[in-house]
Amino acid sequence: MPSTPVPKGRPPLRLAVVVKGYPRLSETFIAQELLALQERGIELAIWSLRHPTDTRRHALHDRITAPVHYLPEYLRDEPLRVLRALLRLNPARLWPALRLWLRDLRRDRTANRVRRFGQALVLAAELPAGTPFLYAHFLHTPASVARYAARIRGIGWGFSAHAKDIWTTPDWEKREKLADARFGATCTAVGAAHLRGLAAEPARIELVYHGLDLSRFPPPPDRAAALSRDGSTPDRAVEILSVGRLVEKKGYDRLLDALARLPDGLHWRLVHIGSGDLKGSLRAQAERLGLADRIDWRGAQDQATVVAALRRADLFVLTSVVAGDGDRDGLPNVLMEAASQRLAILSTAVSAIPEFITDGVHGVLSDGTPADIAAHLSRLAADPALRLRLGEAAHRRLCDAFGMTAGIDRLVRRLEAAAA
Repeated sequence: MPSTPVPKGRPPLRLAVVVKGYPRLSETFIAQELLALQERGIELAIWSLRHPTDTRRHALHDRITAPVHYLPEYLRDEPLRVLRALLRLNPARLWPALRLWLRDLRRDRTANRVRRFGQALVLAAELPAGTPFLYAHFLHTPASVARYAARIRGIGWGFSAHAKDIWTTPDWEKREKLADARFGATCTAVGAAHLRGLAAEPARIELVYHGLDLSRFPPPPDRAAALSRDGSTPDRAVEILSVGRLVEKKGYDRLLDALARLPDGLHWRLVHIGSGDLKGSLRAQAERLGLADRIDWRGAQDQATVVAALRRADLFVLTSVVAGDGDRDGLPNVLMEAASQRLAILSTAVSAIPEFITDGVHGVLSDGTPADIAAHLSRLAADPALRLRLGEAAHRRLCDAFGMTAGIDRLVRRLEAAAA
C-alpha cells in the first residue's frame, strides 16, 4: 500500500505499541498493520513483553523500522531494572495505578498479574517524554500492562482485540478495560458484538478487519493447469495444505481422524506448516492412524515459503474448533492468504470464519466432526472443477471486501482522535 503523507503543519503521531512478543511468525496481521501505520507517517516504538522464540522472521518484519524494546520477561531476571523504574516514578501518579492493580490482584491472584505490574512500571519509567498514547495488541496481558502504565503516566490507551484474548479473559476484566480504554478495535463482527455487549459505551468498539495487503502477494497461479489432479491415481494425488499452530483450537486431531476415514483408493498427501505445543501428540496420532508416510510436517516457516506452498497446493484445510477453555480463532489471516492464490478452502463454521466464507460459495464449511470433514475432503479431492470454482469465488470475495486499506483508514482515525 502506498504511503500517505502526514498533512503539512501537523506533527507526526507518536505511538507506543505494546505486544506480547515480537517478532512472531504466527502474527503477520500485527506486522502488516505496523508497516501500514509506519507508511502513514506514524512514529512507532514497539514494546514487547517477551523475547522472540522463532528461529525465522518474515521479510515483512525487516521493513518495519520502529525501535523494539523488550520489557523484563520475568521480573526475577531484571530486578534492578524494575527497582530503578519504581524509584524514577512520580509517587502521586503511582498510587492510583497501584490501587487499580491491587483491586485486580484480589480477583486474580497469579504470578502473571504480578509480572504485568512490574512490566508496567518499567514501561512507564522508560517511555520517552511526549508519547501521548499506548496501543496494545491483545486484550489480555498486553492491555493490562498498557493500562497500568498509562495510569502511571497520565496518558490514554487503547487496544486491538483478536481471538483468545476476547474469549478467555474474564467478563469483569473486559468490562473494566472497556470502560477505561479510549477505544478498542477488533477484527471480527462476532468479537465486536461480544465486546459491545459488555461496554458501557459500545461506540468505543470499532470493527476493523485486518484484511490483506495484496501488494505483498503474487498474482494467483493458473489453477486450470491442475484440473487433472483428482486423486484417482498416485500421479494425480491431491496435495492438501494446512497452515496453523499445533494447538487445540486449530482442530488438527479431528483433521487427522478425518484423513484416516478417506477411501483407500483416494490418493492424497498433507503438507502442514506451523509448530506448537501439540506437535508430539499429533505426530504420534498420525503414526497410530497409519498416516505418517502421507504427511509432511514442515514446522514454522517464513511467509515466502508459505506462499510458495499455497501456490503448489490443490486444497487448503483449516478445521478450527472452540477449545475447552473457550479459546477460538477470530478470522485466520491464512484463509485470506489462501484465497489470494485462488486456492479452494475447506474450513469450519467457527467464530468469524463465516464472515469471510459463505458455505458452498467461497469455500466449504464443515460441522467439524471427523466424518463430515472426511466427506467434504473426499468430494473436493475428486472434483477439481469444484475446487477451481470455489477458489475463484474466494479470490473475488477477498479483492472486493477484504483489502487492507479501509481498515487502516478507520484505525488511523481512531488513533489520532484518541491521542489528541
